[in-house]
Amino acid sequence: VQLQASGGGLVQAGGSLRLSCTATEGTVSQYTVGWFRQAPGKERELVAAIRGKAINTFHTDSVKGRFTISRDNAKNTVHLQMNSLKPEDTAVYYCAARWNWNVVPSTWTPADFSYWGQGTQVTVSS
Repeated sequence: VQLQASGGGLVQAGGSLRLSCTATEGTVSQYTVGWFRQAPGKERELVAAIRGKAINTFHTDSVKGRFTISRDNAKNTVHLQMNSLKPEDTAVYYCAARWNWNVVPSTWTPADFSYWGQGTQVTVSS
C-alpha cells in the first residue's frame, strides 16, 4: 500500500484541522492505519489507530475527546479530525499502515508499521 498524507497547516489554539491519509495503491480498509506525530527533539508517537475491516479504534490519552480517527472506504482514506488544538499538538504528522491488530495499540512503536506516508506539518499557535 502507498499512503499520501494531507491536511496540515497553521491554526490558532482551540481551532480544528482534519488530516487525510489516502491510499494511492492498495485498499486502506485491509490494513490497520495509524497516525503518528513527531515534535522537534521528541520521539515519534502513536496518536490514533483504526483497525482494518473493523471499527476498533485507539486514541492516546493526550488526544482523547479532542481527536477522532475514522475511515471512508469509498474514498480509500483515513481521516484524523483534530479539534480543540493546543500548541503542544504542534508536530509533523505521519500516517502509517500495518497488517494486524493483535497487540495492545498503546504499545505500538513506529517499527510495528511497515508502510508510511510522507509527513504533514501541523502548527498550533498560542
